[in-house]
Amino acid sequence: MENISDVTVSTFDKSRYIKPVRLHYKQNGEAKSWDFIKTADSVCVLLFNRQRQVLLFVKQFRPVIYMNRSCMHEEKGVQKIDTSKYTGELGITTELCAGIVDKNISLQEVVQAEILEECGYEVPLDNIERVVSYRGGVSTTGALVTFFYAEIDDKMRVSKGGGVPEEGEMIELLEVPVKNAKAFVMDESEPKPGGLHFAIYWFFDTKWKE
Repeated sequence: MENISDVTVSTFDKSRYIKPVRLHYKQNGEAKSWDFIKTADSVCVLLFNRQRQVLLFVKQFRPVIYMNRSCMHEEKGVQKIDTSKYTGELGITTELCAGIVDKNISLQEVVQAEILEECGYEVPLDNIERVVSYRGGVSTTGALVTFFYAEIDDKMRVSKGGGVPEEGEMIELLEVPVKNAKAFVMDESEPKPGGLHFAIYWFFDTKWKE
């Protein structure tokens, strides 16, 4: 997944996933505006294999992380990133299994489908526990994220996972032993979203009993 090449940067008019919006308003009578991105709500889930005492995460290439960890240069009027200097590894993140809410089914069913697609586990709905919803990207998107928790075992594994190739997904799985999880979440060498940090500390506060 880190084999990235021929990187260019451009603007766009339409997107399947996001829509730039400018909000105009008055605050205490003063005219103001704010630019943000309208996007879909999402779900995420912390997966715990109690049988082997490991937490399961997904690794994937995130273009926006790659771009923000690289430097652009202009070549013949085109903004480019030199992949010989800035390798694809810079865009690899470790995350919770997650997905956008774009189907007319319950959030638990969305989570169930994402676990199967990304991780290869067929998890009963009764095993999927809703924890809390929160707002992500409060200055850029404000989209609603709903966090779930599920316990899995090796008998639930029905495929290798990896995401849906037709949708451009290329996902690897990472198992982290519970005993190493706190050190893992504080390791800044590889990007992790804030939701993962929250999920791990919630797990230790709520679920983990040594």
